[in-house]
Amino acid sequence: MINLKLPDGSVREVEGPIDGLAFAGSIAKSLAKKALAIKIDGKVKDLSTVIDHDAIVEVVTAQTDDGLEILRHDCAHVMAEAVQELFPGTQVTIGPVIENGFYYDFARDEPFKAEDLEKIEAKMREIVDRNEPITREVWSRDEAIAYFKKIGEDYKAELIESIPAGEEVSVYRQGEWLDLCRGPHLPSTGKLGKAFKLTKLAGAYWRGDSRNEMLQRIYGTAWANDNDLKAYLTMVEEAERRDHRKIAREMDLFHLQEEAQGSVFWHPKGWRIWQALEQYVRRRIDEAGYVEVRTPQLLDSKFWEQSGHWGKYRENMFVVPDEVPSTDEDAPVLSGKAKLMAIKPMNCPAHVQIFKQGVKSYRDLPLRMAEFGCCHRNEPHGALHGLMRVRQMTQDDAHIFCTEDQIKGETEAFVTLLESVYDDMGFTDLKVRLALRPEQRVGSDESWDKAEKALEEALNDLGREFTLAPGEGAFYGPKLEFHLKDAIGRSWQLGTLQLDFNLPERLDASYIGEDGGKHRPVMLHRAVLGSLERFIGILIEHYEGKFPLWLAPVQAVVATITSEADEYAEKVAAELRAAGLRVEMDLRNEKINYKVREHSVGKVPAILVAGKREAEENTISVRRLGSQQQQTMSLADVVKSLAEEATPPDLR
Repeated sequence: MINLKLPDGSVREVEGPIDGLAFAGSIAKSLAKKALAIKIDGKVKDLSTVIDHDAIVEVVTAQTDDGLEILRHDCAHVMAEAVQELFPGTQVTIGPVIENGFYYDFARDEPFKAEDLEKIEAKMREIVDRNEPITREVWSRDEAIAYFKKIGEDYKAELIESIPAGEEVSVYRQGEWLDLCRGPHLPSTGKLGKAFKLTKLAGAYWRGDSRNEMLQRIYGTAWANDNDLKAYLTMVEEAERRDHRKIAREMDLFHLQEEAQGSVFWHPKGWRIWQALEQYVRRRIDEAGYVEVRTPQLLDSKFWEQSGHWGKYRENMFVVPDEVPSTDEDAPVLSGKAKLMAIKPMNCPAHVQIFKQGVKSYRDLPLRMAEFGCCHRNEPHGALHGLMRVRQMTQDDAHIFCTEDQIKGETEAFVTLLESVYDDMGFTDLKVRLALRPEQRVGSDESWDKAEKALEEALNDLGREFTLAPGEGAFYGPKLEFHLKDAIGRSWQLGTLQLDFNLPERLDASYIGEDGGKHRPVMLHRAVLGSLERFIGILIEHYEGKFPLWLAPVQAVVATITSEADEYAEKVAAELRAAGLRVEMDLRNEKINYKVREHSVGKVPAILVAGKREAEENTISVRRLGSQQQQTMSLADVVKSLAEEATPPDLR
């Protein structure tokens, strides 16, 4: 007999060994019908996997995140089978699951057309109806290489050749079709269902390297049922309508160009949003007891070697030589000898250097050190996407140096600050994940126990619900991840709190404890907004460009009906500016309806219309964005009302 513990904490004693399907059936026949895979001690396995020991077990269905990932993985395989049936001679290469879907890269001389997607979808539905059994086979590495070369799958053979000699290779057979894969997979194609859709075509280099061949990529999405698929496609359509790049053009906020890949050219209006956001965050962290610092862009590579980033992150860093001048008068100005410098991809090592200046005492802790640090990361060209994925970014970054006893209190203070900021920004749907120790990690189990317990207790004391993510912590410590939903239901991971025992040790940071001895501080890496560029992109799409008044780049436009009101319009604008509002005037010789339409497209929250009558009566007609109505009010009331509304939420 073996004891199998279920997610609800109950334990079932069963006669073992038993496979995943039989175990699901032992609970309920209906569960066996829904079962897609089995999770054993945190690892998802094929439903045919035999359980022969006491374990923590979960039956994976389409209603779980693991189940959805398997559906998408299998959908990629079914798509690949369909493509090779329809277009013989096409090679399949790599086809992973991605957020909300999957893709597969194909090598084919003739380009796919948009209309081919419908044919492929029809063939996929046919394969689902065939209910082809999916089985796992283990081959020798050499046998697999020979087989895939024989059938003309050179890319697959190259992938297998990169596997160490002597290792076994996992292959999944799907009816008569097969593919190299680690799995897990569904028991048959019929379990996939038909809630899938192929969405677009794109080009992609083999293995992401521009020196390699260009392949053809087909993207798709798959869901547990038709309702979920329909909701997702509706959300995608709405997201396209809200695309921050399109709205930014309409509002004249920023632009990007080839000559500065991944870096943003902020226009005056866009920079006003940035400044309003940065000033807001600066006030919040100042109130929370942070000190703000500024650190260099270029740091010697030795700091990155000591921190561990050089070994793990080198390919994502921009590295420049620092030529050493020669002392030989007859030699060229530069000797050719150079040490390496790196443009910082993050602020952590630089903040440790500030902490190390002078002697720190336990009385100085916690030390909360913040920086709006401009960082650079060498993101691949193909991954860049407007403000959402850039190479140059500024983070609302901070590091808290504290004692182990202070971890819980600092965590509670940070979570409270983060939730308050998100609420001010208009985000109220927030989920928290606690990512726990990975297999590869530094530090003792005792220190990990203490760190994980402190974060968990902090969340419990605050009454916050959270989910556990076993194995997903950083190698140096556990972390909290904060996921929020925007106006159309998309989830974004923004804030993080990472607990680090490693960096202070590697960079030799210490403080004098109450016992007079040297101790290592704990380092909490934290960000609320993350990259300001990305956060502004999310805000643009969340609000569809219709920002709350305090964030709007132009808060009001004073537009005249006739030139007779020009002087009065200047008076109105002056009074609004004196009250702290960002105001523009439109005195053009155009019809007022044309002006209103143009400023509405530009997402100006308040359009103030001034004509001869308004000038005579010291009033103004107010039209708010999205409304067809306008209200005539005294100038004093308009200034007072708009000034109150434009006050940032932390100053109200």
